[in-house]
Amino acid sequence: MFEFIYTNFDVPGYFRLFGYVSFRALLAMIFAMAFSFIFGESIINYLRKLSFQETIRHDGPQSHQKKAGTPTMGGILILTSLTLSCLLFGNFGNHYFVLLLFCTLLLGLIGFWDDYTKVVLKNKKGLRPRMKMALTLLVAFGFAFFYYMFTPDHPNLGKGIAYEKTGLFLPFIKGQVLDLTVWVALPFWMIVLVGSVHAVNLTDGLDGLAIGTVAIVAITMGILAYITGTPRVAHYLNVPAVIGGHEISVFLAALVGAGVGFLWFNAAPAMIFMGDTGSLALGGALGMTAVIIKKELLLVIAGGVFVMEALSVMLQVSYFKYSGGKRIFKMSPLHHHFELSGWPETRVVIRFWLVGIILSLISLSTLRIQ
Repeated sequence: MFEFIYTNFDVPGYFRLFGYVSFRALLAMIFAMAFSFIFGESIINYLRKLSFQETIRHDGPQSHQKKAGTPTMGGILILTSLTLSCLLFGNFGNHYFVLLLFCTLLLGLIGFWDDYTKVVLKNKKGLRPRMKMALTLLVAFGFAFFYYMFTPDHPNLGKGIAYEKTGLFLPFIKGQVLDLTVWVALPFWMIVLVGSVHAVNLTDGLDGLAIGTVAIVAITMGILAYITGTPRVAHYLNVPAVIGGHEISVFLAALVGAGVGFLWFNAAPAMIFMGDTGSLALGGALGMTAVIIKKELLLVIAGGVFVMEALSVMLQVSYFKYSGGKRIFKMSPLHHHFELSGWPETRVVIRFWLVGIILSLISLSTLRIQ
């Protein structure tokens, strides 16, 4: 009965437990969390010793000025615990898993370069926006290309919902998959990845806000990945089955563990910020996961907090430009608007988390609609 959720590792006795994705996912989460708890403070002290400290924008909320000098580049802690956990408990025979981890680390390197430019080279603007976007697009193209090349033409082996690897699953229409051409699918996957990267990056403005919301969405996507990669369950729920997709739940479990461990130090008042090193990598990981398990549209719902944050910036900039200086919000991204409306920082964060939980539950509830 476990033929679809067991990975055939050739190990004897009790070690056969490591063949089960659910068991390895649990261990991955525990290890990543424990690593962050144990080494987090040492890494914070080391970053402080290197003077990798945040500089606060003068055009932001004035209450944030007291955060100046807080160590940044905390994404190093997240990515280190994530990577070690994946090395220990991941199945590197799964091309989805390898591609996801590799591209996540590449995005982390771009973020590290941006942070290094800001805090070490003392260029407050970091990388030039065009350079940052070009590098992100390059990783997005690489992911989309290799995902297309290594994914079978019929990922579900002809069982359950029939779809091509370029198919777009429509979550609110029973059993419907829109078949995109490769020339549409590749740019679409890139948009999902880049949009997710920058939405999470914009959300990273309050202590614990981004990492807490990422953890909530990662748990949701992890459940969806396990279901999608288990054909019997996927067929029962009438959603596309992606053979090997369940291995992504190990990656996401490690990400959740790393995120919770980081939140221990990032909760208000934060001892460390993740910086672009963390936000670019985490946003990309969520976007790539959505593409792999065919849940691109569900990510818009589950990651609704990120979508609202990004939309608030787009609306604010557009309206300011075309209205001659008028604003919709007191400040964007959206979390700053509520701050300036008198909400304490912790209230904004907790309420955004609650919205994230509600949206994640809505996303999971769509499984029954199918």
